[in-house]
Amino acid sequence: MAEKQPITVRVAGRSYTLVSSDPPEHVLRVAEHVDRRLNEMEAATGLPSVQAMALTCFNLADELLKAKDECTELRRRMLEMQERQTEK
Repeated sequence: MAEKQPITVRVAGRSYTLVSSDPPEHVLRVAEHVDRRLNEMEAATGLPSVQAMALTCFNLADELLKAKDECTELRRRMLEMQERQTEK
């Protein structure tokens, strides 16, 4: 397992120091994604920053849960296909 290391990122114009065992490139990519989505939300809604952050979190969580559900369903289908292949 990789050693945890601090990395500073910027989201919504503020610096945050995160500690992660993920590669710095990945942490930066995540921060850039969050920052981009937050900027899009603020531009689309005109909401104050705190409300835009909350709405962005809900949207990202929704996408995550839908992706997890899809992944679970694909795994289930794959296992079914494997079982059918071994029955032949």
